[in-house]
Amino acid sequence: MQLSLRQKAAFGIGAVGKDMVYALSANYVMYYYQDLLGIDAGFVGIVLMAARFFDAANDPLMGVLVAKTRTRFGRFCPWLVSGTVLNAFVLYALFNAPNLSGAGLMVFFPIIYVLWGVTYTMMDIPYWSMIPAITTTPKDTEHLSVIGRTCAGFGSAIVQVLTVVAVQALGAGNERRGFGIFALIVAVFFVVSELLCASNVRERPDSSMETQTVKGMFRSLFQNDQALVVVLSIVLIDTALYITSNLVIYFFKYDFGGTSWSGAYTLFTMVGGVSQILGMMVLYPLLRKKLDNTVIFRFCLLLAIGGYVILLLLCMAFGLAHSIPALLVPGILIFAANGMLSVLTTVFLSNSVDYGQIRTGHREESVIFSMQTFVVKASSGIAVAIAGLGLKLIGLHGNNATDEIQQAAQSASTLTGLRLLMTIIPMAVLFVALVVFQKKFKLTDDVVRENVEKIAAINAARENKAEQQG
Repeated sequence: MQLSLRQKAAFGIGAVGKDMVYALSANYVMYYYQDLLGIDAGFVGIVLMAARFFDAANDPLMGVLVAKTRTRFGRFCPWLVSGTVLNAFVLYALFNAPNLSGAGLMVFFPIIYVLWGVTYTMMDIPYWSMIPAITTTPKDTEHLSVIGRTCAGFGSAIVQVLTVVAVQALGAGNERRGFGIFALIVAVFFVVSELLCASNVRERPDSSMETQTVKGMFRSLFQNDQALVVVLSIVLIDTALYITSNLVIYFFKYDFGGTSWSGAYTLFTMVGGVSQILGMMVLYPLLRKKLDNTVIFRFCLLLAIGGYVILLLLCMAFGLAHSIPALLVPGILIFAANGMLSVLTTVFLSNSVDYGQIRTGHREESVIFSMQTFVVKASSGIAVAIAGLGLKLIGLHGNNATDEIQQAAQSASTLTGLRLLMTIIPMAVLFVALVVFQKKFKLTDDVVRENVEKIAAINAARENKAEQQG
């Protein structure tokens, strides 16, 4: 069954909308509640980590619920639509915090953020779980994974590029009001995009998905060592990226500084976003023509590590922390590498489905792809905790003012600490990812082709047996 262009486009549009929502939350909740509303950075970091780990722990359970769902609309559509609508309402509330005292905000924030995470899981798990259930063609499966990750990167890039500029314009100088209006716009687009996706992308009528108990599900997961290697790699890669994305706005506001900081930040994120998209859509396909996916993966990790090394040297050794042309160089390397890595990890997860079926006898698409969102949330939880506690440790003081021009002054040691937080920790984390992948991952292109042939033989034998019994 070949996918139509309309189905592929609808799936991609869904990825754009959902990752716009996720990017807004992942990259700006810390800034909104710590810098604008004045909540302690350490408290915000711990709350975000606890909420995301709680949410991540629910992902496998959500995968089981999706697998057990039986409706005339299929397994995925009911969850995709209901989760989207609920999450859009909660997103608006998240960035429209009421005028409460400090204690009141410290109660409101954990509650609303947990609600956001739970409702996002309701739609995110079925979205990624659809990939193996839409088509059995290996080429289409890989292609759809690339489309999803590419469009997700595009949606994330849109938010990273537009948020600060849009917030300033919509709020007329009041960032708090601007965030509320911008969140409403993103929420509306989110609902429209997922409705388009749900109405055009359907699972195969003959698709099947075995279900297990939660205990059996975890047993199957830990038996699939390749899926676990990919999961660990995603945790490490995303932790590095989220540390940077949460801290870079502070770097430009307080280190780069000046009245033009927002313009410089927007330019940096725009170039980074374009680099990420080009990495997915141009660099990865070009490299894929010549190289094994595992080789490309290792190259991307080294490219990202090199970008962080250059960024650290520019800031600490060459005194170029205030030169936007110089800062763009490492930004391009880091974001292009992450664009390719996001595609590759999705492909690797898809490949691990066949591997797991051969090894365990169970085909667990929903379980495997639920781990994709599980690890994204877990890694972002680790990252925000590091960022929040790091900001508290280095003594960064939030602005907590309606007029963004009145910026809080930061000490030289605080700014030095900020530079180190942005670079040293991500470098170390990516190096660990490189070592783990090099030693443990074995699903090369040749192995994947062999697994596809084995699965085809298993399916053929099953069909023959069914015909004989019929």
